[in-house]
Amino acid sequence: MTDQAAATDELPVLLLVGSGYRPYREYVLAAVSQHYRLWLLDPTEATWQLSYCAGATRVDTQDAAATREAARTVMDSLPVVGVFTYDETKVVSCARLAQDLGLPGSPPETIANCRDKAATRATLAAAGVPQPLSRTVTTVEEALAAAEEIGFPVIVKARAMAASFGVVRADRAEDIAAAFAAADGAEFPNLTRHVANVLVEEFLTGPEISVDAVIHEGEVTPTVLAHKRLGLEPYFEETGHDVDANDPLLADAELLDQLRHIHQALGFVHGSTHSEFKLTPKGPRLVEINARLGGDLIPYLGWLATGTSPVVAAAHVAAGIRPDTAPVHRKAAAIRFLLPTGACETIDVVVHKDRFGPTIHATDVTTVPGDRLALPPAEFTTRYGHVIAVGDDREQVMADLREPEHLVELRARPLSD
Repeated sequence: MTDQAAATDELPVLLLVGSGYRPYREYVLAAVSQHYRLWLLDPTEATWQLSYCAGATRVDTQDAAATREAARTVMDSLPVVGVFTYDETKVVSCARLAQDLGLPGSPPETIANCRDKAATRATLAAAGVPQPLSRTVTTVEEALAAAEEIGFPVIVKARAMAASFGVVRADRAEDIAAAFAAADGAEFPNLTRHVANVLVEEFLTGPEISVDAVIHEGEVTPTVLAHKRLGLEPYFEETGHDVDANDPLLADAELLDQLRHIHQALGFVHGSTHSEFKLTPKGPRLVEINARLGGDLIPYLGWLATGTSPVVAAAHVAAGIRPDTAPVHRKAAAIRFLLPTGACETIDVVVHKDRFGPTIHATDVTTVPGDRLALPPAEFTTRYGHVIAVGDDREQVMADLREPEHLVELRARPLSD
């Protein structure tokens, strides 16, 4: 056995519940496996994940008893120190699992109140955190009454979905029926559907940001601040994120105070979160908070920008360890997602490396020939690839990503259905 292998065998173990889509999540396993032995609990047979895991158990992770039994079996032979997930559909069950196993985490009720956007609003309003007006509705008629009370435009959204599924802006009374149908009809695998399933909320003006943070013994530390790019109105498809390690918002007292107040009100103790804010004329206002790492490779952008990994920080707090989040360097990093222009069938995707600017860091293609692609409201988060740039000069990064579809070109056959 080599010295490196022996050292790896001495690492503590994290139970990784779910692994996700490889193009968007492999970097998480690669980073965390340098600090912990990972044991994967997943409903599908492990394949690529085994390069980063000490082992894997195939188990229905929607079955709490079966998952707990599988976890205890691992704990009988290995030094398990925490439960780690970044899967939106598993955050509540993993909080319960950590509690049952006596491992670090926040109360399951805290995590459940983040999953339920109506519960988030109620909890934070009771704690005095400034909130947009919000009403829970069950019918189109109730949605229209709520919109007229709040004032147009409004946001109509599903109460407990993910990835902007079922989030629509309604500008007029005539838009409410379609917006309600989109929100009420939104589905995401293994996420709860409530009887009163739709929220109508005040439309917040201003740029949108996200803040990834880690929480250790109740102390909240931001790890990544990203400026969100949106498209395809009246929907809210995320088309990109911009991260700058020198962003002045990282030192904004009002934003940081509100971030701490939100986590305190919800009852966070240990864990990681992804909070989205609008920077309104009246100050930052929470759009939503998610009890997990950010998706869309945002933590990866944070690592590129600072040299310090937000996912490793999240793994440490899952193990009850205070992480070191100090930047190693300060750069700008950004990603652009590539969407089709309409419903189509993929023929091919061509990467034009000869067109790359000096800061282009990576590209990825997430479609194969024969895939059928569509846009909201038929499909959400439909992408054929992405482009990432990183550099010391923020303006150069932005310039190199100005026309990403010319760097990674989709060739497709239009569909009329």
